Amino acid sequence: GPRSGCALALKATGLRTGDPRLKECMDTLKVTLKNTSDGVMLDRDLFKKCVQSNIVLLTQAFRKKFVIPDFQSFSSHIDELYESAKNLTEGQVADYIPQLAKFSPDLWAVSLCTVDGQRHTVGDTKVPFCLQSCVKPLKYAIAVHDHGTEYVHRFIGKEPSGLRFNKLFLDEDDKPHNPMVNAGAIVCTSLIKQGASNAEKFDYVMNFLNKMAGNEYVGFSNATFQSERESGDRNFAIGYYLKEKKVRILCSIEVTCESASVMAATLANGGFCPITGERVLSPEAVRDTLSLMHSCGMYDFSGQFAFHVGLPAKSGVAGGILLVVPNVMGIMCWSPPLDKLGNSVRGIQFCTDLVSLFNFHNYDNLRHFAKKHDPRREGGDQRFTFGPMDYESLQQELALKDSLWKKVVPTDCHEDSSTTVVYRMESVGERN
Repeated sequence: GPRSGCALALKATGLRTGDPRLKECMDTLKVTLKNTSDGVMLDRDLFKKCVQSNIVLLTQAFRKKFVIPDFQSFSSHIDELYESAKNLTEGQVADYIPQLAKFSPDLWAVSLCTVDGQRHTVGDTKVPFCLQSCVKPLKYAIAVHDHGTEYVHRFIGKEPSGLRFNKLFLDEDDKPHNPMVNAGAIVCTSLIKQGASNAEKFDYVMNFLNKMAGNEYVGFSNATFQSERESGDRNFAIGYYLKEKKVRILCSIEVTCESASVMAATLANGGFCPITGERVLSPEAVRDTLSLMHSCGMYDFSGQFAFHVGLPAKSGVAGGILLVVPNVMGIMCWSPPLDKLGNSVRGIQFCTDLVSLFNFHNYDNLRHFAKKHDPRREGGDQRFTFGPMDYESLQQELALKDSLWKKVVPTDCHEDSSTTVVYRMESVGERN
């Protein structure tokens, strides 16, 4: 129907019709199309009514002003990287708790969300899985957001530990090495909403995660929590060692690849959720979180990863890798089979390939790169200089660019046709 034509043109820019920022526009469009006689006539005023609530966003989209201007070509590159990693068969699904062991080793998903809210998703991206250690940077970000860096680091160090992720070791100052090891994460939990009950802490963190995900799926796996409790003696000991018992309840928070990519994008976007525009975390909290993800996020592979991939990331034992390309996008890769160091085999491969193809490595030079694509610039050559940003011009540009809107020639019409311009939205069929 008429809306599918609109959806198609939007999809090419990377925006989703369900984007919260477009809600008003889509709702108006629905109502308008219901109430117009043949369902496809939109005169100028109706068109204006539909787009005016979102005219700036829509214009940016169609003028290729987003961070990845040629989003379709970028997405097809991502699909190729996905397919190439799909063929890997190495790795073991974590089995220390039954809730992780039940996942098929064939599951493989990649979702991304840019700082403008452009979305792309491929594979098993709607299957819920537990964040596990991927929640650690998020907890740390909340602690720094609430208390500031100086306070938080009175209790936690900033150095990579170079030890298995739950070794019972503190640094010389009797602090956990960093927030990305279990001891450090347990301290973070104790700093969040101090003095509150575990239930209150949990709700508080969930509220933050929901905002980071732009209210997309964030759930809780009680089964995982229960089995973590049974196999969590070592963590219980860590907590006791830190003179405070803390639960692993936060590791059992579930996400999908899609919702987690929005969380990663909030970190890429300085703490503002790209799809809602809401400020969730302070820039300071985000910067410190990314710095520590960069040096400590990938267990004992952190140094290698920082060298080869050069991007802040955090892996979890369920097979997730939360990856941030600062100021560009957030990505979540998920595939359960893990390598010897506890990182997703396909996820690591995808991250490595991504940086070989695009100049996303932190130390890639943005001017002088010979062999890599720069999707921030490619396709941007079509960014002509455009006319003024007033409604009339924007309407005309949005309406008449692309074959999405067709000017309807008035037949048997007694009105003065110079004052009424009717646009007919083409159906997808007509466009091909």
